[in-house]
Amino acid sequence: MNHTTNLESTLGQGAVYYLFGATGDLAKRKLFPALFSLYKEGKLSENFAVVGLARRTRTNEQFRSDVYESIVEFCRYKADDTELWNRFAEHFEYMPLDINNVDAFRELGKLSEQLDAKFDIPGNRLFYLALAPELFGPVSFNLRDGGLLESAGWHRVVIEKPFGYDLESARKLNDQIRQVFREEEVFRIDHYLGKEMVQNIQVIRFANALFEPLWNNNHIANVQITLSETVGVEERGGYYDKSGALRDMGQNHMLQMLTMIAMEPPSRLHGEDIRDEKVKVLRSLRSYNSHEDVRSNVIRGQYSAGEARGTQLPGYREEDSVGEGSNTETYFAAKIAVDNFRWAGVPFYIRTGKRLPVKTTEVVIEFKSMPQNVLFAQRHDLAPNLLVIRVNPTEGIYIKVNAKTPGVDNSVQPVAMEFCQSCQIGLNTPEAYERLIHDAVRGDSTYFTRWDEVAQAWEFVDRIAAAWRDDSGDLKQYPAGSWGPKAAEELLAKDGFHWWPVNGQEEDNVIWITNNSK
Repeated sequence: MNHTTNLESTLGQGAVYYLFGATGDLAKRKLFPALFSLYKEGKLSENFAVVGLARRTRTNEQFRSDVYESIVEFCRYKADDTELWNRFAEHFEYMPLDINNVDAFRELGKLSEQLDAKFDIPGNRLFYLALAPELFGPVSFNLRDGGLLESAGWHRVVIEKPFGYDLESARKLNDQIRQVFREEEVFRIDHYLGKEMVQNIQVIRFANALFEPLWNNNHIANVQITLSETVGVEERGGYYDKSGALRDMGQNHMLQMLTMIAMEPPSRLHGEDIRDEKVKVLRSLRSYNSHEDVRSNVIRGQYSAGEARGTQLPGYREEDSVGEGSNTETYFAAKIAVDNFRWAGVPFYIRTGKRLPVKTTEVVIEFKSMPQNVLFAQRHDLAPNLLVIRVNPTEGIYIKVNAKTPGVDNSVQPVAMEFCQSCQIGLNTPEAYERLIHDAVRGDSTYFTRWDEVAQAWEFVDRIAAAWRDDSGDLKQYPAGSWGPKAAEELLAKDGFHWWPVNGQEEDNVIWITNNSK
């Protein structure tokens, strides 16, 4: 699509984007490529400017060169149109900034006025804070005191996770930000909410009469959410050892996906109505009221030395910047109860971990089995029906049903019907950050987390963390390259269930009917 077409879909009337942490990894891997893709697809008009902000000294030419290299390496589009690239690059400016110096923010304000005039921008400001959480408050105060919020247009701030370390720190952080910005101006980003298939959950549920009438405890046996990674902590050992899988993945990505599966239909397709329903789910989560509750329902593990694909892998405690004898979890699995009318009695099982065999994010809906004493169930061991939503890296859905095996007898065999969305669209699938930046500038907060969502999630997670602090002996070791501690299997087995194979680990006895070659 030519970038000059369909200007009615552009991002408002234009804005200045301030990228704090512009020399960091997030900007390089995600933000610059996202902006270029939006520009190439006609979702950015010419009325915008990007100001890169960081401590190190860079010229505009050096900064634009950094942006170009980022796009070449990470963008789904090629920067092979020289004219298009030059038009895009001229919107980028760089300014070294000491975020503790309010006078530097006043200088930034002067630059902003120049950019408003140059690109005909009506004072709209989007501040993207790709910074450590403890800097959110000071930067917000200096944006206010430095006059950056006095322009005529709208002002919004985008904040990366982690939003605090626990409920107390998150509340303190929120109080600081809310002294400067109104709640509707704060966009707390969870990039999983920008993923195609996470957003597609609502469509699958609410646009199909096949599913919504069955989406309850009368028909669903359990729900499984897996977010597995093959990598270790890599260069993030120092950060990760203070965080762990529970805070790094559980409080945000895992609980957000759970709310999308469990929420009630919103009264309107409006951002606040959708977030209202998600908060109701979080309020319905059964709390772990004792350490025994945590031990019975939550498994935590840490990878030890192991092997994957013929490569020897170190244990977590051998990684750089990890404390000797660290009890930080790199894996956790939990059984979660949603105590409301729709879901009473249906267990939600979640698991996430590092150094697992496959990189994938999937949601498995297991439906209740047919009665065992009627018709085919008398003679066959019928497998339960499954609906699987594949979020990453493969995007799509598949449904597993029972069907007659080809031939003359009446034997039954599972059949999986698969739709692979990313196989058709490939690299042109919009990235999560493209959608979320686009939404933030349009003022659509649907797929950002509201403060009460953050607070409810931390309140749930803090009970687990408190129990773990008092009971370090429950940390289970698992070899790198395995599927985690054996206790995670036992967590489901005591309820009569098991973890279903995920993408790349399918069952051998299933016949596949698919829109892509497997």
